[in-house]
Amino acid sequence: MRVRRMLATATPLLRRFWYPVMPVAHLAEGPKPFRLLGQDLVLWLDGDGKAAAMDDRCCHRTAKLSKGFYTAGRLACGYHGWEFAADGRVMRVPQRPVDRQGATNMRVPAYQAAIRYGHVWVALEDPLYPLPDFEEEGLGFRRIDEFYEVWNCAGLRLMENSFDNAHFAFVHRASFGDQGHPEPARLEIEEHADGFMMITEVPVRNPEIQKKVLNMESDTTVRHMRGRWYAPFLRKLRIQYPNGLSHSIVTCATPIDDATSMVVQFVFRNDTEEQAKAADVIAFDRIVTDEDRDILESTDHDVPLDQTGIEMNMPSDRPGVLMRRMLAQMIAAQGRVPQPA
Repeated sequence: MRVRRMLATATPLLRRFWYPVMPVAHLAEGPKPFRLLGQDLVLWLDGDGKAAAMDDRCCHRTAKLSKGFYTAGRLACGYHGWEFAADGRVMRVPQRPVDRQGATNMRVPAYQAAIRYGHVWVALEDPLYPLPDFEEEGLGFRRIDEFYEVWNCAGLRLMENSFDNAHFAFVHRASFGDQGHPEPARLEIEEHADGFMMITEVPVRNPEIQKKVLNMESDTTVRHMRGRWYAPFLRKLRIQYPNGLSHSIVTCATPIDDATSMVVQFVFRNDTEEQAKAADVIAFDRIVTDEDRDILESTDHDVPLDQTGIEMNMPSDRPGVLMRRMLAQMIAAQGRVPQPA
């Protein structure tokens, strides 16, 4: 029996989701390239500050548009100066006479783009679900941008890890994990059309660096966690501590290709810079994230969606197993089930 595997570029369904692809601040001075699901894009800002995403290939002589520049609210190709609108249309060909200037019928493919939470988000085809609304954005929380970096692992591996209570004692043994108590915390799951909510409480060690960002002196604490998975590779984990601190981690593994992901992470907190410096918050999350990265980059990137014995399971794998099942169902509903070569 052939096993269905989640290969990013071989799964057309994945084109129908929103992904954060780049901090919007990166586009202030000019266009930038990004590869999404194996497709080369140019990202840029139009004259109104709105995000645009198009194929990174000029329709004239194939030069990369990401090597171009901004001019009068348009994107100009760096080769011959052809000017493009956000919808991909060629609006001006400088080499034409003045009396023949204006919009043309020539264009490059353009895609849906939006700015949310300080990042540009792109969907290559009509998205199945809208961009997520994070309640913290409107509740006076501060947002701290943490990481924007390429990981050599599949997005689904990172998502499963984000909902895995069994790895804390081992992967995070140098930070907050407690090897003396390896039993994974119990959890509840509420299913949604586009993912699920996992609810759990996890006792953890409270090392010195974490005491600093939590303003808690105890050597242990409890994380009250509500983890929301948004298919396919986005999660928000809201952690509440006994002292009232709320620390919400948003992580997305934006698929570059089959084997690599752009990890975008930012956090929402209900404290202030005076109570906990953003640099210290990032420093602790950096330790934890590097622990995850080290182990995840050793995993296979072609994740089997069928539970056929290639990968064994244990009860605490329930969230990951549910992810695989739900994604397999979404793929089947689209009528395009990828198969390994």
